[in-house]
Amino acid sequence: MENLVYAIILLPLAGFLINGLFGKKLPKMLVGTLATAVVFASFIIALSLFLKFNADSQPVIVRAFEWFRINGIQVNFGFQIDQLSLMMIMIITGIGSLIHLYSIGYMSTDEGFHKFFSYLNLFIFMMLLLVMGSNYLILFIGWEGVGLCSYLLIGFWYKNKEYGAAARKAFIMNRIGDLGMIIGILMIASQTNAVDYLSVAQNSGKFELDSTVIIFITASLFIGAVGKSAQIPLFTWLPDAMAGPTPVSALIHAATMVTAGIYLVVRSNFLFSLAPTTMDGILFIGLLTALVAAFIGLRQNDIKKVLAYSTVSQLGFMFVAVGTGAYTVAMFHLMTHAFFKALLFLGSGSVIHAMSGEQDMRLMGGLKKKIPITHITFLIGTLAISGFPFLSGMISKDEILANVYGRSPYLWAVLFIIAAMTAIYMFRAYYLTFHGEFRGTEEQKNHLHESPLNMTLPLMVLAVLSVIGGFINLPHFIGHGSYAKLGTWLQNIYVYDVELPEVPLMTEMILLGLTVLMFFVVWFIVRNIYVTKKKMALPEENYTGWEKLSTKKLYIDELNNATFVKFIEGLGIGGNMFDKGILKRFVDYIGIGAEDSGRAAKKLQNGNVENYVLIMSLAIGIILIVNFILQ
Repeated sequence: MENLVYAIILLPLAGFLINGLFGKKLPKMLVGTLATAVVFASFIIALSLFLKFNADSQPVIVRAFEWFRINGIQVNFGFQIDQLSLMMIMIITGIGSLIHLYSIGYMSTDEGFHKFFSYLNLFIFMMLLLVMGSNYLILFIGWEGVGLCSYLLIGFWYKNKEYGAAARKAFIMNRIGDLGMIIGILMIASQTNAVDYLSVAQNSGKFELDSTVIIFITASLFIGAVGKSAQIPLFTWLPDAMAGPTPVSALIHAATMVTAGIYLVVRSNFLFSLAPTTMDGILFIGLLTALVAAFIGLRQNDIKKVLAYSTVSQLGFMFVAVGTGAYTVAMFHLMTHAFFKALLFLGSGSVIHAMSGEQDMRLMGGLKKKIPITHITFLIGTLAISGFPFLSGMISKDEILANVYGRSPYLWAVLFIIAAMTAIYMFRAYYLTFHGEFRGTEEQKNHLHESPLNMTLPLMVLAVLSVIGGFINLPHFIGHGSYAKLGTWLQNIYVYDVELPEVPLMTEMILLGLTVLMFFVVWFIVRNIYVTKKKMALPEENYTGWEKLSTKKLYIDELNNATFVKFIEGLGIGGNMFDKGILKRFVDYIGIGAEDSGRAAKKLQNGNVENYVLIMSLAIGIILIVNFILQ
């Protein structure tokens, strides 16, 4: 098993090195095939390990070497393979290999083809390091690594200044969260004298329930999760990150990197379960993020921006589940979201590919007959995220809603409204893109064509997963929880039992009926507006009231610019003025003084022996006089 574990993580690293060093000289097909093959090979190996594991299997620790010792803490560089890490590995490598395959077609004409695939492989390596590491420090290395790769991939088309600005924004906002995370890790080390998960879990019993220390530690870790998983207030980087190529959006901002925050909290369940106050904070932040992002998504006209705000909102759903202690439900929605959101992002990429780069849905329309495979698969993804009965998104979202109802019917009502808003903006995007008359240019109309097989095949696979993925963790009403296979699979991950509020079966059935009814009502209303009445999206300047607030993203970016950005830029300008006006002049004066003293000394050092004898005589005379006086 040790060799297999090494192979999982080293294969993508090998792909990165080969394509990074030699890819420019290799044929594009070879570069893309190699990059895809190494990730798929990692998936096959992970699948073989998965088949060897069961719900009762104990964690397997693969120790590579002793890293360092400090203050009695021994830190090993190694990997931990258990039910949680295997689940994440299979999502990362499985969906990652599909996105690599898709990228061969999508990036085929790009001059940075080999560089793009080397970055993708490096990202997969760092993400695997994050989820496979046996301690918090290795997780942090992977955490920073995926942040670096995100910066490189978002700003991949760096000649566009806006894209470069988006990459910098993502990098900086992630660093804010990462500061909180490293503080939390250092606090864990100081309190438990360990950083590996198993030792910290064993020593977590020393913390008092909801003590100041455990609240500080968990809040610090959660700040890191807020940055990486784009929660309020550090969420605005993710919609801007749509500047990167569409496969980047699918891989990093739908299926893997942004879910790292959920993984961190679930992995640290032995700490968060001892901090109910922090859990309440997570619940509140998740709910607020889901609501704000869903509201903004209602009137976005860029197809990728709609999906970006949808991602932020769905991550809010996951944090709501975590905040109620429903860790398994959060991981379940993480998995189903990876299926249908990767499908939707890749589907949007196929649409953009057919539209010659156009992303504005107001300039699309009538595409369902022109790109039928993309249309059908995108529709499946839309139905899944919107809550069509028995599709993956409906099952996992129903689990979250049921758990929240047990906590508070009022919170359930808010989340129910957010779920309705999700269906509204997704059906709006679907109908504006695929129905009605074509609204693009004649040149775009003549260019319309279905994507090649290496782009449509991943869409079809993800569409199937979006349909059947929910059956991995059947809903409570089937045997009322007795068939929750994922819950059984992850049961050994949880150190402390979290008492989830019981919801009577009849109540849960009523709640389920309301969500299904809501789905069909929303579907009918949106279809009536955009198909029957053929209403088109207005130019942004024509929006008023709540629509203007939505399309302007609640002016959050403007507020951030007016406060933090302008303030920091002002500090930079002030610092520059101080540097040039004072420090530079001070340094210049020192240099000028040295030059002047040198010129003066140069006059004395003129090579005239008589002058040297005279100076020596004067010096000796002065020394003798001083010595006589002192005596």
